[in-house]
Amino acid sequence: MAHLEPLEDKLVVLIGGAGFLGSLVAQELLQRDARLRIADHAPEKAFHLKPLANLGQMQFMRCSVTHRASMEAAIRDADAVVYLVGTFGAHQKELQAEGAGLAAEIAAQQGVEAFAYVSAIGADAESESGYASTKGLGEKLVLDAFPKASILRPSVLFGENDKFINLFAGLVRAMPVVPVFAPEAKLQPLWVDDAAEAIVSALSDPGKHGGRTFEIAGPEVLTMNELLHDIARTQERKRILAPVPDGLASLFASLPGTPLNSDQWNLLKQGSVASGELPGLKQLGVSPRPLELFLDRWMLRYRKHGRFTEAAETA
Repeated sequence: MAHLEPLEDKLVVLIGGAGFLGSLVAQELLQRDARLRIADHAPEKAFHLKPLANLGQMQFMRCSVTHRASMEAAIRDADAVVYLVGTFGAHQKELQAEGAGLAAEIAAQQGVEAFAYVSAIGADAESESGYASTKGLGEKLVLDAFPKASILRPSVLFGENDKFINLFAGLVRAMPVVPVFAPEAKLQPLWVDDAAEAIVSALSDPGKHGGRTFEIAGPEVLTMNELLHDIARTQERKRILAPVPDGLASLFASLPGTPLNSDQWNLLKQGSVASGELPGLKQLGVSPRPLELFLDRWMLRYRKHGRFTEAAETA
């Protein structure tokens, strides 16, 4: 008798599913023959996924996580729900906490089998970071409404088109002297594909993974200084890495239009490393891949001659 994938033909709703992580979660679910509904304030951002789906396998819905009727329509008939909304901008409490609690409440009322909330390592309702504090509040509201929800706390996510590695890669390419904010802050970068696999794994077995909180992080711990050194090395550029004093960094982050806002600065200072006190990727059956596996190839476009660097040097 053929083995059936637990999510095969199940309707999974991805709330906030048109973003960086959501797109990878969608692809993982499509590979497992689930049916998808991308519910987002801008679902057209996920239209590039259409060619990956079979006829009728994927739906798109515009929704607002702050409006009950909109959320009820988005979750209707769902077997599983993933709440992926995250922001460093305004309205963090409404989007990351209250919206998540509302989604979990509606999911419970509608008899949804599995619910996953994507939080963050360092989530804490008492944190000085608005992002971390509202993620912490979101966890509480979700579990209050849907006690068998799975909470997933990823570390910093990386991928070929991310806004983290590429931000620093651009700085390294452009600046002979690169400012390093929080140079000793420790990170445990997680490949976005591994994060997506972990989320789907949690959904696949709510009996085993429901009601648990997972810290999901990559296999290596790097300081910010080490990360920038690796980026410069793989770009084949000699750069001076200049640590920025915390006071100056805090002032810079408070200015409008800078690539690092105050909330991101507060998060960066505290680092993003798994505590080791909670279950992680191993319990979800995921073997994480290190950043170094991808960095050399991804940095080709930032080198002086791009992918023709070696040819130019040997000519």
